[in-house]
Amino acid sequence: MIGDRRRADRPPFTGGTWLDDRMRAFGYTEYGGPEVMHHLEMEDPTPGEGQVLIRLAAAGVNPADIKVRSGLRRDRIEVRFPMPMGREAAGEVLDVGPGVTEFRPGDAVFGSTAAGTGGFAEQVLLSAAGTALRPEAVSAEQAASLPVSVCTAFDALGELDLPEGATLVVLGAGGGVGTAACGLARDRGLTVLGVASESKRPIVEELGARHVVKGDGWTERVRALAPDGVDGVIDTVGGDTLRETAGLLRAGSGAGGSGRGSGWGRVERAPSGPSHSSVLPLRSVADYDLARELGGAPVTRRRTSAVYAQVADLVAAGHFTPVVSTVYPFSEAAEAVATVESGSPVGNVVVTG
Repeated sequence: MIGDRRRADRPPFTGGTWLDDRMRAFGYTEYGGPEVMHHLEMEDPTPGEGQVLIRLAAAGVNPADIKVRSGLRRDRIEVRFPMPMGREAAGEVLDVGPGVTEFRPGDAVFGSTAAGTGGFAEQVLLSAAGTALRPEAVSAEQAASLPVSVCTAFDALGELDLPEGATLVVLGAGGGVGTAACGLARDRGLTVLGVASESKRPIVEELGARHVVKGDGWTERVRALAPDGVDGVIDTVGGDTLRETAGLLRAGSGAGGSGRGSGWGRVERAPSGPSHSSVLPLRSVADYDLARELGGAPVTRRRTSAVYAQVADLVAAGHFTPVVSTVYPFSEAAEAVATVESGSPVGNVVVTG
């Protein structure tokens, strides 16, 4: 054991009391709904090759985590029971595994959890290939929201590569990916039309986007703001809302070069392989098959240290501030997940260790 890895303020543990020599976590031991989640006691993890062990400061929770818990992603995401919730975390390095030379104990870092592990735990294993140093100007709560939602928006914008002044529609503009897409796109010099509920108008407009009320007639409201059509779409909703984007894209829409945002010139572009070279400028994180049917594509998500560092640098330099609307203490991890599962949160939800 490296140093004191325990906290005194342990949450209630159903069926007993916390043992001093075991790690606390919050997760599940089988696939299912909210009822399968509970506080867990687990053995301290040991970093393997290519892994970084951190003391948790903050962990993010996203809609995709709900799908993992339910078993909908069992063919794509490795799960090892007992499985803590969450797939992104920030904290202080406690130890590193064989082959890891980029990080050392005491470093403040953030990143993606290692395969088969989760972020809602006192100690978290990160993949070294998906870990970056956390700049001092970026809080742990902000950093914990970057790998999944913010970096997904970053990747989508990199693939679309719309020129400065182009018009982008963001579907689901009030959520984690949506708010990031709005803020990053504005920094890139794009005109952004953010489709979201009326209750999320303040945050959409605060990010510099034009708010479009979702629901019946939303496409007509977009056309009123962009009568000549739009140049790109980022979708976080899917289904009928995504299908209704057909006809919004202007003829000849497509990639056209980097925007103006300082720092964007250093962006590592996503590969433009056969799947992306001839598709329409429409990217979805919610409905892959429908996006392809409409002529677009899913977002190619890159979970690399280089991408994480680029995004953290943008945040540190003040080009974009991640929207972290709600921060829960670890003892209220269940409430954090319930907030995300309700579909109502603005921006990102984070749990602190």
